[in-house]
Amino acid sequence: MNLKYIYKIIDKNDWYKARISGSYSGSSKDIEDGYIHFSGEDQVLGTLKKYYKNEKNLVLLKVETLNLDHLLWEQASDGNMFPHLYSPLNIKYIVDELDILIDEHGNHVLPDNF
Repeated sequence: MNLKYIYKIIDKNDWYKARISGSYSGSSKDIEDGYIHFSGEDQVLGTLKKYYKNEKNLVLLKVETLNLDHLLWEQASDGNMFPHLYSPLNIKYIVDELDILIDEHGNHVLPDNF
């Protein structure tokens, strides 16, 4: 498990708004749950399959964890540990953004540099 980086799957329109404001408070699901949901590197594809099936217009944000003071790894109902941020995300901690494509079968395709 790589603890240096975590990943957020986000709609491109929401990412555009976050870049303008300088921070991201999360999706409606994140706000409802009280924290921003992230995935570890090895969890991204599973998260896409489970929560974003056939969704287009997505981007994957790579976030450096070093200065995230309110980040906790917590156990999900399936037993896996997931990173949760209990504060807005300052976009200065985003080190890369990667387009998520979708193939003709509705499967998400991550770029080669992921």
